[in-house]
Amino acid sequence: MKINNVVIIGSGTMGSGIAAHLCNANIPVTLLDLKTEISSQARDRIFNSRPPLLLDKTKINNIKVGNIVDDFNLVKDADWIVEAVVERIDIKHNIYEKIFKERKKEAIVSSNTSSIPIKILSQHLTAEEKKDFCITHFFNPVRYMGLLEIVKTENNDLKKINYLKLFCEELLGKGAIICNDTPGFLGNRVGVYAMQVAMTEAFNMNLTVEEADAIFGRPMGIPKTGVFGLYDLIGIDLMADVLKSFIKELPKSDPFQIVAKEIPLITKLISTGYTGRKGKGGFYRINKTGGKKILEALDLNTGDYFASKKINIESDRANLKQLIKRNDKYGQYAWSVISKIIKYASSLVPTVTKEFNDIDEAMRLGFNWAKGPFEMLEEIGVKNFFEKINDFKDNKFLEKLSENKNENFYGERQKYTDIETLGKIKRVAIKTDKNDSAEIYKFKDFNIIEFTTKANALDYNSMDSLKKASDKPLIIINESMQFSAGVNLNYVMDFANKKDFKSIEKFIKYFQETCKHLKYSESPVISAPSGLALGGGFEVLVQSNFVVSHTNIVVGLVETLVGLIPAGGGCKEMLWRWSQTEEGKKDPDYAPLKVFDIIGYAKTASSPIEAEPLKFLRPEDKKIMNRNSLLPEARLILEKNKNFFPPKECTFRFSGEKVRKKMINLLEKLYEENKILDHGLEVGKELAYVLSGGETDLSKELSEDDLFKLELDAFMKLVQTKNSQERIKHTLATGKPLVN
Repeated sequence: MKINNVVIIGSGTMGSGIAAHLCNANIPVTLLDLKTEISSQARDRIFNSRPPLLLDKTKINNIKVGNIVDDFNLVKDADWIVEAVVERIDIKHNIYEKIFKERKKEAIVSSNTSSIPIKILSQHLTAEEKKDFCITHFFNPVRYMGLLEIVKTENNDLKKINYLKLFCEELLGKGAIICNDTPGFLGNRVGVYAMQVAMTEAFNMNLTVEEADAIFGRPMGIPKTGVFGLYDLIGIDLMADVLKSFIKELPKSDPFQIVAKEIPLITKLISTGYTGRKGKGGFYRINKTGGKKILEALDLNTGDYFASKKINIESDRANLKQLIKRNDKYGQYAWSVISKIIKYASSLVPTVTKEFNDIDEAMRLGFNWAKGPFEMLEEIGVKNFFEKINDFKDNKFLEKLSENKNENFYGERQKYTDIETLGKIKRVAIKTDKNDSAEIYKFKDFNIIEFTTKANALDYNSMDSLKKASDKPLIIINESMQFSAGVNLNYVMDFANKKDFKSIEKFIKYFQETCKHLKYSESPVISAPSGLALGGGFEVLVQSNFVVSHTNIVVGLVETLVGLIPAGGGCKEMLWRWSQTEEGKKDPDYAPLKVFDIIGYAKTASSPIEAEPLKFLRPEDKKIMNRNSLLPEARLILEKNKNFFPPKECTFRFSGEKVRKKMINLLEKLYEENKILDHGLEVGKELAYVLSGGETDLSKELSEDDLFKLELDAFMKLVQTKNSQERIKHTLATGKPLVN
């Protein structure tokens, strides 16, 4: 069979998200709801969504809309029908009765439920109908979250289930894990338990919400939102409903029952409208005091709010061994939470899943954890773990592990897919070098470099590793969420605060030298980005010889937002790309003006389709839906380029002052309209000087080194100003740009 046409019933958040992502894969979709107006509004929301659910707005043309009364006959043309209506059994049963009367023989029918077992959903279906019915639990937002749980039973046609898995993996780019029909499946069973443990232990150990979130976050390899922040994001009332479902479905002996007990403070929050970000606030709230917005946190003992305090635990790197060794309340809290998560996850093996590996991948793909529970155990070390814990009665997995003490128990990673992923390759590759910012692996005849800093921000060590790794064909790729968010601004500001601008200049020169070295290396360099590739991260990407891009990228040069200009070759490369267009070859001012607009406004693209018109990516750059395939695709490029020759160096001719005057006129108009302020004008002038080629004219030929020098001089001039430093500090403190 083939899936060429899909009908989705229910146009809420999940139905719309699934529809949008099918559109991204160019699969025609019909979205049905109670009224056509409802599904039309959902279509509009998809079109205008931020962050965008569509790779490109033209994809919206793949969605048709209708209602379940007048248009239900369209189900008969569908190869896959997805039910995504409210979590009410009676409504779902009525929908299934209608679907199975209309569907064509052997069409797949699935529910997107996150909590209702198949045995309940399918209780009125015939044995023949049950063969084609399963759960496809997508995670929200569908475009960005990698996990898809396909829940099956012994009644299913396994060939069909496996086909659906392959379809969702190859065309939708999902990490599709086949699960048994158990409460919460894999991701939510462990993820929600982990949240509840983190919360209840914070209450038990008298930690503040900020302290708990500071630990149950980056130090544990978990997103920085933390547990209380995540509760607010999801909705405290919604989480209460999720817990009620687990309490109902799980046996009384399950440890989940202990952490899912009702907490009076949470009941009070819900009853008073404090349901999280969608309500008046939750564990955190924004309060206006004296005309200023202040973030406040909830006192877990009194229920009162107070000004939130930033907790400095002196590390935001994930190092579990060090974290649980801390001889303070933070170390005790971390160990209590981590050990309980490992115990609970391992208790699910083999009853819930035979492959413990799948639990780890569910947490990576569905909750954005850097490591799942069993990888945490591996990092802590089997010996260390059992020296600190002795209560694991009736836990078959831990009982066996305590007997054999096998430190290498983990074995292969990512068993849920046949793709030869980065995670699998790293297990068998040789780690040849490591510093505080990156790791280098050698596999067969090529190298892999993976950045390891917070958001993979770049510093001197990052450049060192790139230089070392380019002695062989090189693939720059990461398992973490971001390719690179750019140069480490904290690193830059540490020098600026000491007035040590010579060290900043030395770093930027080394950055330029490294990027040029990558571009003209004797061996090919491939960047394989996913997530953020901004500023310096983009400059590494754009000066690689080849690019394999995941569809979920955000790329661009955003330095002007922090009062700087791109100085690692970003200006130079964008000028070159735009000068090679037909318009650029005819008009020497065309490329500088285009790039001035793109960099000046700090434009970004949120997909490869958006990136191409801006010249951030080239038509020949490879674009793929499944992030797991980044490494295999990069390897194919290496295979095809065994006789690689580095490119010729670029040269430039600009009109200098002539085009610069045009840029200054644009800036002055923006200034007069108050669209930019004093420092915005100064940053724009520095950018204009670089992009116009400085003191040049069309008779002079400029080299790449000339452009590098212009970039460096402008960067150093700006970084020494008070206003740029204020912009940088504000961005580091708030995550938002400062207009000054």
